[in-house]
Amino acid sequence: MVITIARQFGSGGREIGRKLADKLGIKFYDKELISLAAKESGMSPEIFEEVDEKATNSLLYALSVGAVTIGNNFSIVPNVPMNDRLFLLQHDIIKKVSADPCVIVGRCADYVLKDRKDCVKLFIYADLQKRIEYAVNVHDVPREKAPSVIQKTDKSRANYYNYYSTDKWGDPKNYDLCINSGSLGSDKSVELIEFYLKQRGMI
Repeated sequence: MVITIARQFGSGGREIGRKLADKLGIKFYDKELISLAAKESGMSPEIFEEVDEKATNSLLYALSVGAVTIGNNFSIVPNVPMNDRLFLLQHDIIKKVSADPCVIVGRCADYVLKDRKDCVKLFIYADLQKRIEYAVNVHDVPREKAPSVIQKTDKSRANYYNYYSTDKWGDPKNYDLCINSGSLGSDKSVELIEFYLKQRGMI
């Protein structure tokens, strides 16, 4: 079983994913995927952090001319942007780490693993005011800048997902369960996910 979490900024999706993984006793991957990608490529994690979950417009061309292949033994030509290098690395790593039960946040993991029948796809959202409070209190975003940071981050995540997949970020039909964390809070959200997994006979 693998659980993927797509999330609006400020919805607490990462916190929910971490708590869920701890409660189920399985591995958790978010920024950890950057470290794994850096280790595999021999490049600095800081370089990848700058382009994480940000799309470019060159990958499809690179794929079409055979410059890049996705799989266990992909090759990357030097002129392919760092965004695309990271996506390809994380694509491969997601396939590898999901061999064991885990929770994966973001990075188009739900799309990468779409053929897995044991993949549970979640989307975490909340109303704007709740997300503003979360951004201020948890991410230390200045209150006056919080609305624009939320909008910009969500737009970036949507562009990334919509570019690297054929689905639409945040569209309910692409997920097994959508949760309003603003109404439930992180702990109750985890309980709801557990209940859902039990109903599916997965735990």
